[in-house]
Amino acid sequence: MSWEMVDEGWGRRAAEFATLSEPAQCREYVAMHHRLAVGGGDRLLDMACGSGLALELAGIRGATCAGIDASPRLIAIARDRSPDADIRVGDMEDLPWADESFDIVTSFRGIWGTTPAAVDEAHRVLAPDGRLGITVWGNVGKSPGAWMMQPFQWATDDKIRHQADMVALGRPGVGEAFLVDRGFDVAERFEIPFSFEYPDPETYARGLAATGPAYEAIESIGEDDFVARATELARSQVRDGLPLRGTIEVFGYVGTKR
Repeated sequence: MSWEMVDEGWGRRAAEFATLSEPAQCREYVAMHHRLAVGGGDRLLDMACGSGLALELAGIRGATCAGIDASPRLIAIARDRSPDADIRVGDMEDLPWADESFDIVTSFRGIWGTTPAAVDEAHRVLAPDGRLGITVWGNVGKSPGAWMMQPFQWATDDKIRHQADMVALGRPGVGEAFLVDRGFDVAERFEIPFSFEYPDPETYARGLAATGPAYEAIESIGEDDFVARATELARSQVRDGLPLRGTIEVFGYVGTKR
């Protein structure tokens, strides 16, 4: 699939994704920024930056930020959040920055086992001894919050198999080897805090429907059916006085450019 097609799934409900789904991911962003000791003077690029919340948080820590994403509609939100950052629409497998432009590159579940060229590009734009920090899905199916991602399984069998190929980097040893083969010295993988949170079933369904994997299911069963079925699924998980919450296994890797 051409990178320009990403906007069809991820950009169609960009504002809803940015406000209903992404804020819960702050735990993931803050944990990786802390691990990388992001701070003043760091030149940081976020690949597949989406609506730019991770970039905004890196900027708060003092970094000089840049970002790239394939969705123009998500990039519009990222630029609104961080107007001083260098944020571009483009292909993460063909970065529009010169060699050794950055001290840190991050990607939050945006680099997959199916996108090795993106890691090669991260290596190219990093300065000597620069660091790459990425997060990847772990064992989603055995996570306490697996029910929250069940609607993604309403896609066609081919789409589901492709999703499984994309998340292979979370398996023990796979992610480390993937990065080592592309010129990085890699520390042991570590667990990253990650939870979805929504106030009610209706907001959960709207937030989930704004994501790319959900769009693949929507293509299969239709948006109205997707939202109705997701709302009904979440009603069985309502807890009195508490938000809907689903913890998902996510891992992180930090690699240093050789």
